[in-house]
Amino acid sequence: MLGWSCSIVPAAAAQVGLRHGVVRATNLAAASPHGGFDNFAALVQPSWLDVHIPTFLVGLLIFVVLAVGARIWFVERRVRRQIAGLAYVEQRRGKILEDINNSRPLAEILERVTELVSVRLNGAACWCQIVDGARLGNYPDLSDASLRVMERPIPSRSGHAHGSIFAAFDSYTRPTSVELDALAMGASLATLAIETSRLYSDLVHRSEFDLLTDIQNRFSLEKQLENQIHAARQSAGIFGLLYIDLNEFKQVNDLYGHHAGDLYLQEVAVRMKRQLRPGDTLARLGGDEFAVLVPNIHNRMDAEEIAMRLECCFEQPFPGDGFVVRGSASIGIALYPEDGTTKDSLLSMADGAMYSVKQARQRRREPEPETLRGNPASR
Repeated sequence: MLGWSCSIVPAAAAQVGLRHGVVRATNLAAASPHGGFDNFAALVQPSWLDVHIPTFLVGLLIFVVLAVGARIWFVERRVRRQIAGLAYVEQRRGKILEDINNSRPLAEILERVTELVSVRLNGAACWCQIVDGARLGNYPDLSDASLRVMERPIPSRSGHAHGSIFAAFDSYTRPTSVELDALAMGASLATLAIETSRLYSDLVHRSEFDLLTDIQNRFSLEKQLENQIHAARQSAGIFGLLYIDLNEFKQVNDLYGHHAGDLYLQEVAVRMKRQLRPGDTLARLGGDEFAVLVPNIHNRMDAEEIAMRLECCFEQPFPGDGFVVRGSASIGIALYPEDGTTKDSLLSMADGAMYSVKQARQRRREPEPETLRGNPASR
């Protein structure tokens, strides 16, 4: 009697093996006619889907990781470029503020402002138009219908705009917040540049000009006198300095008040300026004292001729509100290098010559011209 033995793999175990792609073997013991057993291994292969689905999932995961990494790289690169661009804009903005603080020429600063706005707008044409002034920047041909122009007023503290700043874009584009912010930045910088420049010019004028007569003051005259000395040394030339003192000026203030004295000084300054040549400098040294710097002369006679013309200013009376002033002046002359080679020595010699003229007038005891003639009722 033949004996059979077999080993049966449970169905559940076989199914688990198939799901995990594991090869399961079922051992079958078969009896041979010679009483021996041949062992057969039955191999169970996994299906096509069981092999490719895990591969697809792994590939998809790798693709997602690469895509996310690439996106992060591109975003970081764009952010770095934006930060670098903003840093460059801020660097140029700081340079413009430095130029404003150093009182660089206004036109140069405004051109740099338009260039900065153009950089912020990726090269768009930008320019500014100042009220009653120049048009600065990159001005395109506005007859081209393919351009869209944006305008931003340049505000001022007084309320009236200093002008406007413009930018031109392709007509098919739409306004963006970047455009508005760039033009606002440019308008703000232009306002700061214009008002700082005007304030600086006003301060310079106040420091160098007499507020009452609007002619140069002592500080300005001394500076020009030093420059003239340097020029005369370079060219071995000569020049003159006239020192002028108004006679009997105190009586004008005493009789008619300081306002009348101020009007008298203003009219004297106007008349003397009319008698001077181009290049001559009239300055008020203070009170009733004036000086005239006279370059481009050949001898003392040239300076004396100008002094005589200044004295003629007082031949006509000075009318006032209810009074008439008949004035005169004493004038002293100093020449470079004959009477002095320094600023102080020339001023001192011209001042001394003026007092000598005044004292000689007093020693002659000549009656002065009727210095003051007014309506007593107006005193």
